[in-house]
Amino acid sequence: MFAKKTYSGTLAEQYNLLSKQLDALCHGETDMIANYSNASALLNQFLTDINWVGFYFMKDGELVLGPFQGLPACVRIPVGRGVCGTTVANKETIVVEDVHTFPGHIACDAASKSEIVIPIIKNDEVIGVLDIDSPIEARFSSEDQVGLEKFVTVLLKYV
Repeated sequence: MFAKKTYSGTLAEQYNLLSKQLDALCHGETDMIANYSNASALLNQFLTDINWVGFYFMKDGELVLGPFQGLPACVRIPVGRGVCGTTVANKETIVVEDVHTFPGHIACDAASKSEIVIPIIKNDEVIGVLDIDSPIEARFSSEDQVGLEKFVTVLLKYV
């Protein structure tokens, strides 16, 4: 239904369309897992040159694996550890051009070379993160960051 070839225009225009598609997918659905599952599937279909996309949720003071697309992943990540845990600690998006240079990087997939992690913040509290890995160094641009942060903002309306 949302084939990659249907996206055209600038990257910003493509991300706007992606956010509208997410809004349509989630509209009227109250189940959080269903919405996060569709969000990860939509991102996996939209993004090129990625090998993992998914969510981790805060539970009992640590991140726990949620819906994702890709190879099996690390199940629990402590706050402050790796890119995901650091994103929670800092409450801000982190873009890593080369994961091998990130102190304490957690390698769930040895093929990953770059990563972007967006915090999901509700009522000034991090409730989870969107994590995306790529087998290509420096895969994620500032335009990707803006588009993905907007995507998370749309998703927050439904959780």
